[in-house]
Amino acid sequence: AIPERQPQLNTPDKSYHGAVWTEAVKPLGPIAYILRARVILLRDLGPALSPFNAFQTLQGLETLPLRIARHSENAQKVVDFLSTRFEVDKVIHPSKQDGIARQRADKYLPRGFGGLLGFELKGGLEAGKRFIDSLQLLYHVANIGDARSLAIHPASTTHSQLSVEDQIASGVSQGYVRLSIGLEHIDDIIADITQALEKSAG
Repeated sequence: AIPERQPQLNTPDKSYHGAVWTEAVKPLGPIAYILRARVILLRDLGPALSPFNAFQTLQGLETLPLRIARHSENAQKVVDFLSTRFEVDKVIHPSKQDGIARQRADKYLPRGFGGLLGFELKGGLEAGKRFIDSLQLLYHVANIGDARSLAIHPASTTHSQLSVEDQIASGVSQGYVRLSIGLEHIDDIIADITQALEKSAG
């Protein structure tokens, strides 16, 4: 093999803490290419859709407008609630924007802003971890748009391979938490967030 012809396999990969794939997997045999394809491409692009999953997607589209309305309604109530909490430094949602960002949100999302929102905890990294670990109803996963409410703390999960500086450059502060609000009763969602916020404060 000629290393210069395969730089992605033979030079440090920043997204994996500088690992050189051909060196890192040498004890396993000549599998650098397939292992990198599996962990990098699967992470970045995802797997191919199976026929059954395609069928389920088509089935789900039939009730999409009803579900999106509930996602938006629940998320707005969570935004309003989080805006009153002392543990929260900032809430990130179209309804909290102003200027051109709010004008565009109102123009392009006239029936609701969807179920996705973010907020920053005053306690930073450790508060974010405690918040996630304390949730009982919300699921700790990186997905969005599920019927269930989901939460993730990117600084300790999806963006943990980046330096703090790179995290901040990508819009992820140490205390940032992303929520994808689902279809559960709003009282249950807010109750779970409330107890997790209380525990996040230490």
